[in-house]
Amino acid sequence: MSLETGVLERYSEGAASRQANLCCPVDYDSELLATLPQEIIEKDYGCGDPSRYVKKGDVVLDLGSGSGKICYMAAQRVGESGRVIGVDMNDDMLTLARKYQDEMAQKIGANRVEFVKGQIQDLAMDLASMDQHLAKNPVKSAEDLIALRAWQEKQRRERPLIADNSVNLVVSNCVLNLVHDRDKEQLIREIFRVVKPGGRVAISDIVSDEVVPEHLKEDLHLWSGCISGALQEHEFLQAFIKAGFIAVSYDKWESQPWQVVEGIEFRSVTIIAVKPMTEPCLDKGHAVIYRGPYSEVYDDEGHVYYRGKRMAVCERSYKLLTSETYGNDFIGIVPAEEKSANHWCSPAGTIRSVSESKSGRPQDKCNPGSGCC
Repeated sequence: MSLETGVLERYSEGAASRQANLCCPVDYDSELLATLPQEIIEKDYGCGDPSRYVKKGDVVLDLGSGSGKICYMAAQRVGESGRVIGVDMNDDMLTLARKYQDEMAQKIGANRVEFVKGQIQDLAMDLASMDQHLAKNPVKSAEDLIALRAWQEKQRRERPLIADNSVNLVVSNCVLNLVHDRDKEQLIREIFRVVKPGGRVAISDIVSDEVVPEHLKEDLHLWSGCISGALQEHEFLQAFIKAGFIAVSYDKWESQPWQVVEGIEFRSVTIIAVKPMTEPCLDKGHAVIYRGPYSEVYDDEGHVYYRGKRMAVCERSYKLLTSETYGNDFIGIVPAEEKSANHWCSPAGTIRSVSESKSGRPQDKCNPGSGCC
């Protein structure tokens, strides 16, 4: 049996009856849970609560949505202008999640959730459409297989399941580790593709403190149980950096491992990251001061920030560094008089002279409604 088949079968069993060993203890928002049917809660399998990162107005994509619990929790946070898309490849889980759509729409005042069939490592391929296509065009020969591949490529190009740059927030709850190792890099590239510039990810998953050996990866029970497919803790972060994300960090880290297998610790974490904006790096005179406590820090784009110094930054970097992404790490200073927009970003490490920023308005965070967060 292949790893993918094993995952499908185990989670079909999980849709039929609760599998207690597929989930970690998690402290979910009790108010959001109170509106959910008990069956959805009981048959959800996760290791964190990425719904906590949802903002009003977000378009949220939940990878491996399962019973729909995180989707229905997120739907209560996005408000009237937001919506939630759940992607799963398991028909039994999709049936369970859709079972309560009308009930949940009545409870929260609108149907803001859609569940679609797809593999999270190939978010362009609509598997429901492929099922219909195969019913009419079964593969019986090599020529049929070649024709199917051509149809798939056309579908990905012309009718992608999830379009490029269409999502504000991608969430996932203990699912990335179920994807085969050969597809994990493609999976994270797909996440990057669908997130809007300036959009975020919040991924709860299991990581290992050591690289998992092959004999554990070949254990189907450990793999389908969200254990042996885990990425090593440093590799997990690096995979998102390699894909192009910035501000990549562990926001949650369980001090106690969920399981220990052959001395390897497997624990629940939540990673957050941001997709860079595409606007040009124009120097309009903005500055930031890194508060400390470290003498200097570097970001994922190679900029250095010295503690207590007024560092020259482009307007794009200024918006990011003074947003909630970096919390209270930086003090932002708006220039007293903006430069013309034809100045490119100063070299990394450039200190903004006091004369340029004197009387500039200090700004710890973006003003609500300013559009910079």
